[in-house]
Amino acid sequence: MLNRVVLVGRLTKDPELRYTPSGAAVATFTLAVNRAFTNQQGEREADFINCVTWRRQAENVANFLKKGNLAGVDGRLQTRNYENQQGQRVFVTEVNAESVQFLEPKNSGSGGYNSGGSQGQYFGGDQNDSNQFNQQNQQNRRQGNSNFNDDPFANDGKPIDISDDDLPF
Repeated sequence: MLNRVVLVGRLTKDPELRYTPSGAAVATFTLAVNRAFTNQQGEREADFINCVTWRRQAENVANFLKKGNLAGVDGRLQTRNYENQQGQRVFVTEVNAESVQFLEPKNSGSGGYNSGGSQGQYFGGDQNDSNQFNQQNQQNRRQGNSNFNDDPFANDGKPIDISDDDLPF
């Protein structure tokens, strides 16, 4: 049996964080996911998919994601039902998100859309520096140079000293 869901979409509103009576954090949010085709009027439609995540991941989602942010969700589809106050049976289908990826920088300031010119890979700093870095990498690849120093995240075999305050989780 296989039950796997992978989604990329934008949050329709800020996530809602609650806690169960036992103290477990649970966050709920809705992703707007564009369909791969257009309707008869030539407009692209979207599906609005309810997602839920638990514990530490729920707290991270509530703290770091806001309305309009691009997020990736990996999880499983689940259904549940309950009886509402009017005595009617209500069926709910949602994605139980096992992993949520934040696909935009925290302080992008772009209203949920990436306005940078580096094809979704711009994560802060001066835009000119980012473009120069990309141009230099492209030139090195054309010349057959694959210099180890091209990787700004390389640690040269040395331990990386990062404070827990600098980590988003």
